[in-house]
Amino acid sequence: MEKIRWRSALTFIVVAVILLTGALFGYRYVRENINYGLDINGGVYVLLEATETGEETLDRDAIERAIAIIRSRVDELGVTEPVIQPEGERRIRIELPGIEDQGRALEIIGRTARLSFVGPDGEEILTGANLVDAYFARNPAHFNEPIVVLEFDDQGAQLFAAATEEFLGEVIYIYLDDEEISAPKVRNVIPSGEAIITNLSAEEAQDLALLLRSGALPVDLQVLETRAISPTLGERSLEISIAAGAVGLALIILFMFAFYRLAGLVANISLFVYFVLVLGIMSALDATLTLPGTAALILSIGMAVDANIIIFERIKEEYRKGRALRTAIDAGFSRAFRTILDANVTTLIAAVVLFYFTTGPVRGFAVTLFIGILTSMFTAIILTRFLLRQAVVGRLIKSGAHLGVRG
Repeated sequence: MEKIRWRSALTFIVVAVILLTGALFGYRYVRENINYGLDINGGVYVLLEATETGEETLDRDAIERAIAIIRSRVDELGVTEPVIQPEGERRIRIELPGIEDQGRALEIIGRTARLSFVGPDGEEILTGANLVDAYFARNPAHFNEPIVVLEFDDQGAQLFAAATEEFLGEVIYIYLDDEEISAPKVRNVIPSGEAIITNLSAEEAQDLALLLRSGALPVDLQVLETRAISPTLGERSLEISIAAGAVGLALIILFMFAFYRLAGLVANISLFVYFVLVLGIMSALDATLTLPGTAALILSIGMAVDANIIIFERIKEEYRKGRALRTAIDAGFSRAFRTILDANVTTLIAAVVLFYFTTGPVRGFAVTLFIGILTSMFTAIILTRFLLRQAVVGRLIKSGAHLGVRG
């Protein structure tokens, strides 16, 4: 009877214990810190449509300016991970998880934007009505540093020239919706009606230029749809989804152990690690878990199990041909790799298409599915193979019976 090789066996046991313990603690942490979508956490959903005002045309820049304004207002509500994004050419979708006061949310989102320039003594100098344009640029005279260029109309140029002369060496504050967005120091008198703001990073300059342009918003925002979603419904739906996932996972674990014995135990360890890794990656990327996302997670668990089944069946075929266990494992993984890769690549393509051409919950489904597929390939091809080889080398798996080979 072959003796257990304790060095390799202990390696397998220690690695398995570390993986399971880390996954258990990781799951508890991720469960508390992952972002939940509106359909789980409850809140307010608003769909806006932009219409043209004045002589300006409705374009992508106008929508981005509207989104910047709305995002700055939503910050007042203290919402964690709000969703504010364009939908189509002229619509904006807003999801505010955890908000119960629908009326207050609509009031804050829908009010008119107001940009103002205020002197150090609190007196308003001019408003966004006098601002013709604001854009990001680089200053060639000073090492191409990022700057924001402001252009005022004739009245604004006169008011700004007088203000820079009066407040030379002091700060002029810029407010958007009564929130300070910049406080540049006056270094020169500016009579030309064109000023620059310096000492910014490229990202800060781009964001500030966008906010300044938002002070003269060229669109009206009409509310097409608004609804409050009860958190009780979301919590109940989440509980049902978790319960269904737990039952399915338990059945999968029993199936793998019954059909593949110790190899099935290895697969179950990898499966548990896979589940926590997917949630951990989503949390690290600040992705939002929605109910369609939980469906994608359950689907990807099935695909992860399927990958292990393909691998184990190939190993069993190689073993029945008379190969030694270690040789059968290597050959089985090599044969299974192409099949797993082909199947997962086609699903990845579908996930990318869904993400690119859809919005909202369907996009959440695509993100979760994409992460799940990549993670399942890692755990099935890398982690399962490592653990299985250590179990064979350590003589914990000694025969085909431990792989589920009968007869």
